[in-house]
Amino acid sequence: MHDFRSDTVTKPTPAMRKAMAGAEVGDDVFGEDPTVNKLQDVVAWRVRKEAALFFPTGTMANQVAVKCWTEPGDEVLLERRSHIMNYELAAFAVISGVMARPVECERGIVTAAALAREFRPKTYLFSSPALIALEDTTNMTGGTCYPLAVLAEIRALASAQGIPIHLDGARLWNASVAQNVEPMEITQHADSVMVSLSKGLAAPAGSVLCGPSEFIDKARKWRKLLGGGMRQSGILAAAGLVGVQEMVARLAEDHANAKALAAGLAGTKFRCETPETNIVIVDTRETGKGSDHWIAQLAKADIRVVAADASRIRMVTHCDVGKDAVARAIEAFRSFRA
Repeated sequence: MHDFRSDTVTKPTPAMRKAMAGAEVGDDVFGEDPTVNKLQDVVAWRVRKEAALFFPTGTMANQVAVKCWTEPGDEVLLERRSHIMNYELAAFAVISGVMARPVECERGIVTAAALAREFRPKTYLFSSPALIALEDTTNMTGGTCYPLAVLAEIRALASAQGIPIHLDGARLWNASVAQNVEPMEITQHADSVMVSLSKGLAAPAGSVLCGPSEFIDKARKWRKLLGGGMRQSGILAAAGLVGVQEMVARLAEDHANAKALAAGLAGTKFRCETPETNIVIVDTRETGKGSDHWIAQLAKADIRVVAADASRIRMVTHCDVGKDAVARAIEAFRSFRA
């Protein structure tokens, strides 16, 4: 079975398993796990933030960031199809008491102009935006990357409005590799950033939230309140360190495989744009059948995928689906009578 559902289905590499087995550990709630501390230092340096905090999941890290930047009754400006908007169970409303003000832009890339249109007069009649949440790369709109110039324009707007920016950088490493820039060239435009260790890098779990030292001190409190304070979590952090240090450069291979997959569907009724990174969105509308039908057909051919919506399939390339898996997927698509 070739599993294209997500880059979270990967298995830890042999190097990760070895690092986990030999990890030096301590009690991280007391700040005494040396492997966790090293991971936090390494990631904070990579994204050029003052401090970092290891989390069990990216969702928890995102939600703690929202909590730290906002007060109940505030608004969060974000793209309509983003992960934090759609796949975190409206946690920002439950945990932070804030309201989402969604913005829709082409291929999931929010612009400064689109955000500016959402600002309203500052009177007691309206709730006010307190945070801009961006996603790079985009999750459900094809793994697109924010151009640096667009990020700079958003940064200027946010600064003029006195509003912080949180970057959901679950696949920041993909954006960095695809644009051939250092991660800090992207994250310099955000006040806080979450990066994932299990998406693309093959670690079994974990994300890291980075930002100003005072912000991270506050985040530590909320991580504990939400049950995210782990003990000898250096066992997990060790795998994350291997991911950050050894698995980022190879993401270019995943991007090439995604482009090959999209190119292989040319001439069929399955439409897709050339991907920028490792996510391929396949539009099934011209076939006259929806995504559920084709997901079932692909499963019969030992290809596992997920629906992006009723008429689109999402496929993600990663280290555990190589060229052979891509070729098999192309063969399956082209064999269908669509």
